[in-house]
Amino acid sequence: MTTQQLTEDHTSLQAYVQELRRQVDGIEVLEPGTGTTRYSHDAATAKTAAASGNPGPAVVLPSSAPEVQTAVRLAAELGVTVVPRGAGSGLSGGATAQQDQVVISTEKLTAIIEVSPLDEVAVVEPGVINADLNKHLESFGLFYAPDPASFDISSIGGNIATNAGGLRCAKYGVTRESILSLDVVLPDGSLITVGHRSIKGVTGLDLTSLIVGSEGILGIVTKATVRLRPIPVARKTVSAFFNSTAEGTDGLAAITLSPVRPAAIEFFDTPSLVNIDAHSGTSLRSRGAALILIEIDGYGIGDQAADLATALSAVGGRVTVESDDDGARLWELRRSGRGLPQDKWYIGEDIAVPKSQLPKVYAAFPALEARFGVDISAVSHAGDGNLHPLITKDKTPDDGANPPASLLEAATELVKVALSLGGTVTGEHGVGTIKREWAALELSEHSREVQHAIKAAIDPQQTLNPGKAI
Repeated sequence: MTTQQLTEDHTSLQAYVQELRRQVDGIEVLEPGTGTTRYSHDAATAKTAAASGNPGPAVVLPSSAPEVQTAVRLAAELGVTVVPRGAGSGLSGGATAQQDQVVISTEKLTAIIEVSPLDEVAVVEPGVINADLNKHLESFGLFYAPDPASFDISSIGGNIATNAGGLRCAKYGVTRESILSLDVVLPDGSLITVGHRSIKGVTGLDLTSLIVGSEGILGIVTKATVRLRPIPVARKTVSAFFNSTAEGTDGLAAITLSPVRPAAIEFFDTPSLVNIDAHSGTSLRSRGAALILIEIDGYGIGDQAADLATALSAVGGRVTVESDDDGARLWELRRSGRGLPQDKWYIGEDIAVPKSQLPKVYAAFPALEARFGVDISAVSHAGDGNLHPLITKDKTPDDGANPPASLLEAATELVKVALSLGGTVTGEHGVGTIKREWAALELSEHSREVQHAIKAAIDPQQTLNPGKAI
């Protein structure tokens, strides 16, 4: 970018900030600079952004839907591009922003507007944190089912933007299955409502499903009507340890063929157990070489546990119905127990396959490790076939500042393995900026053309989150 372009962009931003403050008395706007650097990245791109040393973007923190509308409308009028942002916990680069852009953050839109026990819905603003919503719902005997691993820091709006998954998808589905209606600010600043408050509703095209998972390229959600469910009468954690990763994947098939439908089924291969022990000071590996961690809920909890024990023991599992405290500890280790190797190069992935194909993905690791000189492990949401592989490679004095090409090549080949098994390049994190090239491996040229046509029809000026998702 030339000095003249930088000057012009700075002038445009300054004009935007000044005019927005004039139009909306009291709106919080942060000037671009070093004080806004944290708004230039999400969790996936934090390290890269910190290393660049670049100043951050302008940031708008609206406290109402009309303020969001005005901020977006003005950006369209002045030709300033906008990056919508939730809590910044994303793992695909979808909330990255350049210093010539405006970030519109929904972090101040935190109202729980309504809870209706008889309709089993809540109406919330997008800045509500997932865990906070469930704390609020406890007194009503209800809960919001989607639970990404980052549930205690991620916002409902961000979950909607990426169609976030999580641990309980095995039984309750991803975010899309719990979203009934949305208020959305479009790229021209207009506000529309899509979807229905009722459970059923098929009037018009399903624009709700179009917005969910669109990563902020089509609009900014300012209100969501979400579906709730009764808190189960009981929950219990069941663990099953196996002598090898391969035997553990046999256990996954045994669960599917059993009469039990767990709320969550998480699978840990051998190196993942070793990683958690090293990072968290635990001794999981001493109990076995692979672990299936299961949550069952609802009535007949004892019968469910007995049926699972029978099915898993038959394929070599050592089954334990965990105490409440031990179960809570195991789930916490699943969410935050795995460490990232600071002394190695690494890439974290988010692939998914039909769940029957999980054993083939794990079986493909050794050949990829030998071919590219890497190590591969994976924890997976095994109930729906979503893996989170971690690919690492030792650093050498000759590497310089950038990871060796073989690391990315290994990741790309693993993506191709998933695609060959009927899978996808991203199960729940989204495409963002990090996975656009991989998405091109999955989507046909005509499919991409259709998606770009939808974007152009809704956002002809490319105001919202340009260069992301598609």
